[in-house]
Amino acid sequence: MTDGIDLFQIATSGAAAVAAEMATTGWEAFRSAIVRFLHRGGPEAAERELRVIDEARSRLMAYPEGERAAGGEELRRALFIQFAAFLQKYPEAASELQEIAAGVGEAQAGRQSRTSVHHNTNSQVVIAAGPVHLSGGMGNRRPGGAE
Repeated sequence: MTDGIDLFQIATSGAAAVAAEMATTGWEAFRSAIVRFLHRGGPEAAERELRVIDEARSRLMAYPEGERAAGGEELRRALFIQFAAFLQKYPEAASELQEIAAGVGEAQAGRQSRTSVHHNTNSQVVIAAGPVHLSGGMGNRRPGGAE
């Protein structure tokens, strides 16, 4: 797994995963996995690397919510550089970063929203995870009555 191309691919997926997770409420729990990963370089190196990551998260969270996507892209680039350099020094840590990235994908899949609808007599409720296209419109007819 020490092939340079593989390490860059792993750094790319790790950076994307960490950047995506930084803006979530589960960041503190996720951060502990990053700490374990960074300790591969020793406690002093881990502290330095983590300080850079924490400062980057602070900058990301300072963006207004509607502008975080732009900040997230900048963050992904910075994390890629950081992780690529780290993996060049400690290529044995590559599998751990891969596991972190895979865990984020699984966590995001598990965060599907759940909605409960109560007391909706004589109404329609449409819940969609994407665009809804209605050809012919949408109506609410009472049994035996008009729209």
